[in-house]
Amino acid sequence: MDRTALLSDILSQDPNNFLARYSLAMEYSNAGQLESALDEFHKLLTANPDYTAGYFMAAQTLVKAERVEEARKMLHDGIATAERKGDAHAQSEMQSMLEEIG
Repeated sequence: MDRTALLSDILSQDPNNFLARYSLAMEYSNAGQLESALDEFHKLLTANPDYTAGYFMAAQTLVKAERVEEARKMLHDGIATAERKGDAHAQSEMQSMLEEIG
């Protein structure tokens, strides 16, 4: 069983497994299946709005999909979440990316 199938199987048994959801989104993103990845990131962040890594990686995927304006919004949302959580590292990474994409 490939990794995508394994993660999908885990999620069919436990749809709230945020690490499996994040991993599946990353698998899709790395395979160039950007819409599938973005769908999984959306599900992840809807259920886990404080998961800052999800915002950062979703923004990277949006940039790959040439949806820069949406990536900016995702980064703004992620930065606000990181600030609220006191996660300076995530905040800094997302701020740097935001500056890079303009």
